[in-house]
Amino acid sequence: MTTPLPVHTDDRGTPVLIVELKQDSPVVVLDKPLLEALDATLAGLSLDGVAGVVLASASEKVFVAGADLKAVRDLSDADLHAYLEFGAGVFARLHQMPVWTAAAINGAALGGGLELAMHCDALIGAPGAKPYPVGLPEAGLGICPGWGGTNLLPACITPGVAIEKTAAGTPLPYPEAADAGLFDLIAQEAGGLRQLAADWIRGQGPAPTRDGAPLKWIGRNPEPVREALETVSSELADTGPAKAVADAVGVGLQKGWQAALQCERDHLVRLRHEDAGRAAIDAFFSKSK
Repeated sequence: MTTPLPVHTDDRGTPVLIVELKQDSPVVVLDKPLLEALDATLAGLSLDGVAGVVLASASEKVFVAGADLKAVRDLSDADLHAYLEFGAGVFARLHQMPVWTAAAINGAALGGGLELAMHCDALIGAPGAKPYPVGLPEAGLGICPGWGGTNLLPACITPGVAIEKTAAGTPLPYPEAADAGLFDLIAQEAGGLRQLAADWIRGQGPAPTRDGAPLKWIGRNPEPVREALETVSSELADTGPAKAVADAVGVGLQKGWQAALQCERDHLVRLRHEDAGRAAIDAFFSKSK
């Protein structure tokens, strides 16, 4: 039986619920049990009289370190597709809620962790004890994002920079991410982060109108992204991951949000079988031992 995640209430005004991502580890990773717990928690929230929901992390080190690379490496194609599709459904609960949502980012937000945050309506950041990484490093592991990152990050920061960083698998240090405009608000210190996120929600007024896609994605303002993609495409590395990122951005612009998600999944499942993907993921696990 799935145990729901902790839920706290900020009741300094209209109540705001704070869902806490928590595992029996100092580092939070988006594995299947955590996704199931998040799914059950979000589905079970009572939102009557609530201004919104903040997604926060119980870890002092990270917001979410990323997806479960063991699943990416070991699952069959069918099972990996199912894992990615399930995760996308869980994430979609955030951008389909009838109330405002915000992610409170207190530490490293990488890969699926940043994608999870970007499905919220706002990203609220805070400096850590030292600069932490924020970004989509999948291309550095020979694969590509699988939960919408290619179509989300270019709507949060300068599109050309987002495409180049995603295609190279290069995260931004926190100060650069903040300067790039990734965060809607920034707390002076981590201790005030959740309260600031709740205050942002209270300041938004009437409930948002939902249409099945995140509040911030490239389909909301496609022309700057289209121009950026045309500009940077010739400068991207001639690698499978870089081509996959560019393709997923193009598919999102041409065919919409759901088509972009499917494009990412197809590329990710394919790329993890290629020599570069297998070698990079194996090297990651060897280094982490």
